[in-house]
Amino acid sequence: MPKYNIAWMPGDGVGKEVLDATRIVLDKLAFDANYIEAEIGWSCWEKYGDPLPMQTIEALENSHCAMLGAITSVPLVQGYRSPVIKMRQYFDLFTSIRSVRSFKGNPLNFTESLNLVIFRENTEGLYKGIEFPKIPDALRTLDSDDPQYSALKELPDDASIALRVITPKGCMRIIRAAFEYARKHNREKVTCIHKANVLRVTDGLFLKIFNDIASEYPEIITEEQNVDAAAMWMIKNPSSYDVLVTTNLFGDILSDEAAQLAGGLGFAPSSNIGDTKAVFEPSHGSVPKYEGRGIINPIASILAAKMMLEWLGEEDKANRIEIAVSNVIEEGKVRTRDMGGTASTKDMTKAVVSNL
Repeated sequence: MPKYNIAWMPGDGVGKEVLDATRIVLDKLAFDANYIEAEIGWSCWEKYGDPLPMQTIEALENSHCAMLGAITSVPLVQGYRSPVIKMRQYFDLFTSIRSVRSFKGNPLNFTESLNLVIFRENTEGLYKGIEFPKIPDALRTLDSDDPQYSALKELPDDASIALRVITPKGCMRIIRAAFEYARKHNREKVTCIHKANVLRVTDGLFLKIFNDIASEYPEIITEEQNVDAAAMWMIKNPSSYDVLVTTNLFGDILSDEAAQLAGGLGFAPSSNIGDTKAVFEPSHGSVPKYEGRGIINPIASILAAKMMLEWLGEEDKANRIEIAVSNVIEEGKVRTRDMGGTASTKDMTKAVVSNL
């Protein structure tokens, strides 16, 4: 009987290729797992009218955790909603961790000293999905004498709106997760990213709870910064950051910006973690134009598997992946096209495996 059940969700586009590469690495490590194939994404929508069918939810429920390849999200399709967002909310995967580091020898590095971790609240904010194509009558009838609501009467009838949902529970969970990570991994600083000077109620709540929780970790340096300033300083002085914690949309944007400083999304793994379940994935999309060509960089997916192994407590195997990837990149003999080379997905995978 295998030790772990892993839901295996290739998804769309290049998702299958990067997960195939990842499976080769895990097999070389003799990772003791039973892989449960599960469908997700645009292909599911076309087949079932549901991008996250019930059989996939059941596969996740019967697994310790999951690996996801990539999905295609098509905007402006009536009824279609991102299955990844739905999955995060269904299983309450409230913590997204994006680890961003520059590997020595990577020709795409913006800086050689980047090593930061972004904690992104994963289930709330504007991604909660509470949107209206026109303003509901219930909102129109709110007390117009209250300046908090009077602006609603000024909106045109054809205005579309969305609700940004920030709860104390959501704030506390992600902020404490960031501080606990910093303490466990001997990180020196945690930075709160917000826009409380404008979003005074929602981000004001996030900032207040950050300050309250920070007092419980006196050994850790804390700072807070507006998101627009953070976007600028991440380019100007990225080494000034260590651990960052922020809300859903801000975390989505800043983590992609940070990834580009370390070579792009081909080197950026991501995790979605709840109290009992977790899903690991490369940060990149399905890249349909590269599907089937065998040229996609599998490093992000392989590093996502490293995060999965850490979460499962398989620290030795996780460290072996980290060292192998570092060696391949530093050696520079095998480089995929995004790195300026000609190596295929299989070439990069073989190089990593040979370094394990």
